[in-house]
Amino acid sequence: MSFPNIWHHRKVAETSAKACEVCYKPSSSVLITPENKDFFYVCPGHLKERSFCTPIIDQEAVAAKKKKEMEEELERVKREYEEKQRKKKEKESKSTQESEKTNDDKEKDSKKTEKKDEPNADSKDKTDDKIPPNTEEEPRVFALQRTFYQQRLDKKRQIEMAKRNRERLSNPNFFPSVPKDLP
Repeated sequence: MSFPNIWHHRKVAETSAKACEVCYKPSSSVLITPENKDFFYVCPGHLKERSFCTPIIDQEAVAAKKKKEMEEELERVKREYEEKQRKKKEKESKSTQESEKTNDDKEKDSKKTEKKDEPNADSKDKTDDKIPPNTEEEPRVFALQRTFYQQRLDKKRQIEMAKRNRERLSNPNFFPSVPKDLP
């Protein structure tokens, strides 16, 4: 009869929106139990209130996600380093070739242009670092606070009791029969 206090947040189509259980505004967000025994519509704003529900965060998933992000960052830094080393080698090879062909004046000019190019490349890298991908996901699993959870249990019990009473009333053997023997 009872169900665990674990609720999954689901979205439904805007055309299927129904009244929120708390504020009665139309909402397309639904909280549902894992076994689909109970569900109710709730506004997304209520999901952020600590007095209504608390998110259940899977620590293993969070740790795995952080590890994956760190590996991606490491790969990105390695690629940037290799690219900078490759560019440095190309510039050195170009400068050696130019030095053989030209005199010292041209080398000075090329070094000045290289120094001017390097700050621009650094500024581009800095702008890329300043824009981190902000893909924070909202929690999808919640636990209702005690009072709201008890309300859901009580409502579910009332529905089951009403169903049982309807079945009893529809059964003709439920009512007493007229006595057949004389007293």
